[in-house]
Amino acid sequence: MSEQAVGAYATREDVAHALTTGGVLKTGWLDAYARVPRQAFLPDTIWPYDMVAGRAVHVSRTEDAQAWRGYADADVPVVTQWDDGEHAGREPGRVPTSSASMPSVVFRMLDALTVDDYCRVLEIGTGTGWNAALLAHKVGEGNVVSVEVDEAVANRARDALAHFFGAPVEVIHGDGRAGAPGRGVFDRVIATCGVREIPYAWVEQTRPGGVIVAPWGTGFTNADAVVRLTVDPEGNSASGRFLGPVEFMKLRVHRAAPVDHEAYVPGPLPAPDTTASEAARALSTADRFSPLTFALGLRVPACTYIAAEKVHGTQPHWLYSRNDRSWACALVEDGQPATRVWQRGRRRLWNEVEAAHAWWVERGRPGWGRFGVTVWGEGERVWVDEAGERV
Repeated sequence: MSEQAVGAYATREDVAHALTTGGVLKTGWLDAYARVPRQAFLPDTIWPYDMVAGRAVHVSRTEDAQAWRGYADADVPVVTQWDDGEHAGREPGRVPTSSASMPSVVFRMLDALTVDDYCRVLEIGTGTGWNAALLAHKVGEGNVVSVEVDEAVANRARDALAHFFGAPVEVIHGDGRAGAPGRGVFDRVIATCGVREIPYAWVEQTRPGGVIVAPWGTGFTNADAVVRLTVDPEGNSASGRFLGPVEFMKLRVHRAAPVDHEAYVPGPLPAPDTTASEAARALSTADRFSPLTFALGLRVPACTYIAAEKVHGTQPHWLYSRNDRSWACALVEDGQPATRVWQRGRRRLWNEVEAAHAWWVERGRPGWGRFGVTVWGEGERVWVDEAGERV
């Protein structure tokens, strides 16, 4: 890794200044940031996301310690495991399965958690152990319990935490959906993995008035949005609003299988319909963290959306049903007012998207902060503006 690549990133002190002036790193977390460096929890081989290259790159501490430290301190996500540990070699694997999140995301979520000194905190998704270490510095090592589904990842994090503090932070190897049975009730629960629904066990293990913070998404895209829930006074349900977009590796049981395009569209495309589609134009200008795609995911369930690469001013937008083989494709072309649309199957997916887009526009194009979730024993309900208005 070249020195030039590392030079593209700020030092740890520069990152702290940027996070502080940007309102991300609040006063209550300054000491934890200063005393708990992320690099203390990273392995010798990492795959940080290089902003210049636009991809994950291989970095080895033994080969280039300066580059390793530069990425470890930078405000970028760092992959530490691919393909559930089955990956080997220098090139990135197929699916990132463990990482250290970028500091700006970490401290936004910790700020949303609103921990006080000596809070008992349950963390779902230990990863490298850095997030648990920040919490332990704030509330005490004995007040943090972390759950990690991957045994090798859990063991390494446990060792790193014990080495850093000189005393163990409890790391449980288990399925985070179940929380931490037998460990009592917690004041706060934080998930560092994306979920497609909030497990009710998390509500049951949080005291009345306690807070749950988690990245929640629909599966329409890989993006999530952080939701902050407060458990009701009886401890029977939790409710709260979304705070903004993020993207996390998913809880293993909530991972979506890759789309097999050929299984949906085995041959040449049939003749298309032509329409003047506001939804297609809106999608063509939206990014992956747009509140539009978030809203569409809420209104078009069990569907995966993939925007193909734009070539010569033409971009296909694909939709794949996750409960049958229905599919749709809208082709948006620069300078053309009409959109060509293909769709096949029991579900008319493009019609569903058009209706969802109209719903979103009619409500004033709501962003994440107008949406919320209520979780109780029988399931969960997503709402807009008020808890009674179901999406």
